[in-house]
Amino acid sequence: MPRKSRLVLLFRVGTALLALTVGACSAAPASQAVVPPPKLDPAPAAAGDQVAVLAGGCFWGLQAVFEHVKGVRQVWAGYAGGAADTAHYFRVAEGDTGHAESVKIVYDPAQVSFGTLLQVFFSVAHDPTELNRQGPDHGTQYRSEIFTTTPQQSEVAQAYIRQLGAAHAFDAPIVTRVESLPAFYVAEGYHQDYYRTHADDPYIVYNDAPKVAALRRLMPQLYQTGTRYADVGGGH
Repeated sequence: MPRKSRLVLLFRVGTALLALTVGACSAAPASQAVVPPPKLDPAPAAAGDQVAVLAGGCFWGLQAVFEHVKGVRQVWAGYAGGAADTAHYFRVAEGDTGHAESVKIVYDPAQVSFGTLLQVFFSVAHDPTELNRQGPDHGTQYRSEIFTTTPQQSEVAQAYIRQLGAAHAFDAPIVTRVESLPAFYVAEGYHQDYYRTHADDPYIVYNDAPKVAALRRLMPQLYQTGTRYADVGGGH
């Protein structure tokens, strides 16, 4: 791992420890409950596995949550929103690349719909009312965004945000952006399955483990023991 990347990782863990000490951030989404499912959630036009790309804070936690959703086959941590030449952790961490830490989710729509993935995203995976931050992490690389891979996904995502807003599902406005996916770049290997390989990391214990626990507690019908990311094939 490059020295600069190690420093960024140490900073991330350090800020989590500080937050734990002073109680400065919340590890759970603002709703503290499962939000209603989307009213618009049609089956995809194309047959076979589908792809969803979501951003909402540190990709370690997002990957951990969605690996535990039934119907999800593979999850990669990576970057979306910026150019190929800046899709590197130490560069993205500077906050000016346009990238967001994201996850690419390959799922079976016969088992779980895109709308259900969004319900998980808004209920337990992150706080969609925080602008360019999640918990102790600050910057546009930690923004809340849905990178759509089809026009249908865009329609579902935008309709769902309007639905949750009209229902006042959160105490503050939803700031989640919706954008057509320009490209997805798989993150460095040491980020993949970080939740599994660093279970005792204070950042994971405080920020990410509660999200997986919330999925299991609040949405048990969706919970599975866990998939693993694929070593190859994440794609751009």
